[in-house]
Amino acid sequence: MLPESPLTIKVPGKLMVAGEFAVLEKYQQLVVTAVDRFVYAKLEDSSKNRLTLEAFDLKDMAWLYEANAVKVETADERIRFVEEAMTVVYTYLRENNIEPVPFHLAVRSELDDASGKKYGLGSSAAVVTSVVAAILMRFLPEKPSEKLIFKLAAISHVKTQGSGSGADVAASSYGGFLQYASFQADWLRGAYFETESITGLVNEDWPYFHVNPIQLPDNVYMCIGWTGSPASTHQLVRDISKLKTDNLPLYEQFMAESKKAVSTFLNGVAESNPNAIISGTKQNRQALAAVGRHANVEIETPLLKTLCDLAEEHGGAGKPSGAGGGDCGIAFLPSREKADQLINAWEAAGIKPLDITVSKDGAVVI
Repeated sequence: MLPESPLTIKVPGKLMVAGEFAVLEKYQQLVVTAVDRFVYAKLEDSSKNRLTLEAFDLKDMAWLYEANAVKVETADERIRFVEEAMTVVYTYLRENNIEPVPFHLAVRSELDDASGKKYGLGSSAAVVTSVVAAILMRFLPEKPSEKLIFKLAAISHVKTQGSGSGADVAASSYGGFLQYASFQADWLRGAYFETESITGLVNEDWPYFHVNPIQLPDNVYMCIGWTGSPASTHQLVRDISKLKTDNLPLYEQFMAESKKAVSTFLNGVAESNPNAIISGTKQNRQALAAVGRHANVEIETPLLKTLCDLAEEHGGAGKPSGAGGGDCGIAFLPSREKADQLINAWEAAGIKPLDITVSKDGAVVI
């Protein structure tokens, strides 16, 4: 039975925990978590197709689906992610003989600060996931699986962006703490252009892709601090990838060090061993700092270095979250007392602690 309109979906943002950059290679593991800051998508049956994106102050835009594509009546390029997501999910529904009635879709985000500061919580991936989830949940006769939401959102994200690991889409789709290996953007892009239908692509096994829910032990405390505006993630990824061409041995050394660090971290999670989690975090920090030096890019900025050093001084470990160059750092401490002390030390050093924690759910109806 189809849910009634209006329907509101909330989708969590993400933070990368361990394995950044390396996850872009085949079979490399990454740890990512969904966080309790959300994107909301409200879908309401309407006499005409309309789209509202509150973050861009774009309201009540007309759109139509023709020639297998959704076209939004605006010259604003920022709607491309949403336009592509709607195209992919609309095509999937049509392939499955489902004809959506006209609707108004309104998307709003709380991933950034009220002042407009961006925290690096994965806005475009969460927005795409919210769009896919809202349309599927409204028009499919049964509740869509997390995997279906993820795959359709990943296809549309890669089609628009052309790259990326998909880990941010996974966090928004599945929720919780995840052990993740990427489908590889080059593979997915090629598979999309070769497939006869989106349904066929969704139903086949994706090589390289792997996701496994894990749980941070109760005896480990996660702290998240914001250090300021980041450098360009795309530029940092390009600079690190260039090392593969310029100095393959150093690049392979980073891959090995990252793999060891993530493995140590995951073993700590599996065994509820705070020391292993802290050790893996330190190893990952060192691997990221080294590859940054070798590629001549600043992954660990002075304030990120302070964030990590303070975590170690308080008996834990910290590292940049995501591409680095600013943005968030993440730390793990062995007690609540030490975590509270670290937060105070961060504030004294000009680092903004973020009051966010793990979101156990992915896309849900509210």
